[in-house]
Amino acid sequence: MKKLLLIPAAMLLSTAAAAPKISAQSIIVNPTQPDLNVSVRVDKDTTGNQNPAYRVGDKISISATVNRDAYVYLFNVNPDGSVDQILPNRLSDSNLVKANTTKVFPAPEDKFNFTVAGPIGQNKVLALASLTPLNLDQISSFKTTQDQFATVNAKNQAGLAQALSIVVNPLPQNSWVSDTAFYTVAGRTPISTGSLFVGTNVNNATVILNGQRLGGANVTYSNLKAGSYPIRVQAPGYRDFTTTVAIRGGSTTNVNVEFAQAVTPAPVNNAFTVSVRSSVSGARIFVDGQEAGTVRNGGLDLQLSGGTHEIVMIAPGYRTFVSNYNITKNGQITINPSR
Repeated sequence: MKKLLLIPAAMLLSTAAAAPKISAQSIIVNPTQPDLNVSVRVDKDTTGNQNPAYRVGDKISISATVNRDAYVYLFNVNPDGSVDQILPNRLSDSNLVKANTTKVFPAPEDKFNFTVAGPIGQNKVLALASLTPLNLDQISSFKTTQDQFATVNAKNQAGLAQALSIVVNPLPQNSWVSDTAFYTVAGRTPISTGSLFVGTNVNNATVILNGQRLGGANVTYSNLKAGSYPIRVQAPGYRDFTTTVAIRGGSTTNVNVEFAQAVTPAPVNNAFTVSVRSSVSGARIFVDGQEAGTVRNGGLDLQLSGGTHEIVMIAPGYRTFVSNYNITKNGQITINPSR
């Protein structure tokens, strides 16, 4: 970060040989070194010596520190040359910063956020601190009573420098000072996706990934977000196959399921009535690998033989619920799956 310097209006009107050039590292030139000091920072760089990167959609906060009570004015010069006036605005209570304190914009108590938007490229934040309030009518204005932020009339860095030089020219040179911070805006990183192929040796198999029903087996499913997920493959008459699968960006993960011999249901002797209760309407209930019905009106009644049974509940948007129950009498099972 480099100190900003002001070019007085008289110098802007002088010959090209005499007038200092406005460089990419500075905006205005103050001929003297005032005892007032201001420091501006973005939240990803507290040193002021870096050029941190933000992505479109990221939140950003800007802090200003002064050594004397001063009014702080903040501007952002965008890569396309447009200029945003960050402070003052109609959302912050004041742009007065007390001596030897740091004020963050937006402050935690402010009811708004700054969000990074395009265009992509190099941005500059200009902080101008003054011992007295400045009149910015020639630089910016609120177009309507509903506008929360003022519209800056100046275009690009040179235009802003010239406009600000006119504002501070009447002031004593030891009553104002400026500083800049830099940051880069990059595009949003696309979400990494991959594909999943599930093969089986039986017909009518169903694939459930992370509690969501994908569809049938022997199919490749694309555009799945990379990550590790539980998978369940079901087929009528067979016990469910369950495992964990890793989806990798830009590649296809293969899962091959070899179902064993079909399960022959045992005769139901000494059957008991078990009521499965759940608040998830439409959830599908499976008992020992076979679909037993759907939860309606808060429950589903099952006829189960005595002994241990695996009960599975599957519902879109919820994690697959799996548990074993030892059935010895009529009773009720309450299932509340987590998301």
